[in-house]
Amino acid sequence: MNTFFRQTLLATAVGLFTLTAAAQEFRIGFVNTDRIFRESSPAKAAQTKLEQEFSKREKELDDLGSQLKTSTEKFEREAPTLSETQRNARQRQLVDQDREFQRRRREFQEDLGVRKNEELQSVIERANRVIKQVAESDKYDLVIQEAVYINPKHDITDKVLKVINGGK
Repeated sequence: MNTFFRQTLLATAVGLFTLTAAAQEFRIGFVNTDRIFRESSPAKAAQTKLEQEFSKREKELDDLGSQLKTSTEKFEREAPTLSETQRNARQRQLVDQDREFQRRRREFQEDLGVRKNEELQSVIERANRVIKQVAESDKYDLVIQEAVYINPKHDITDKVLKVINGGK
């Protein structure tokens, strides 16, 4: 009788434990931030905005680089026929042109980097708000953005993209 009582008690405890575990389901979601940056409307709009904002300066830099290359090639062709003074003057001129080109290119890269970071931050903030909204409405306990491996059934990136792109 004592053994029967123990087995019944053990079976009841296991049953209660199983019910409690099922009632406390822990929901995990995953968002692929790379896809958000590639596929979301705000990210695409930011990229277009940056291209428009910096295309003129980029073209000017390309033109300046082409001019420098042409001047260098011309100097190399004409160098044997130039006097020592003319050759030195042209070399200094080319060095100054190259220095100016490098300076402008560096400034362009820095400005572009700063603006990219600003636009990216805006996209990140919006994405995080949407992720929180989706997590709360679908009752997720945890949403992660970086992982070594994730089971595709936990990927909520499509839901987030749908909301970000305007399709509640």
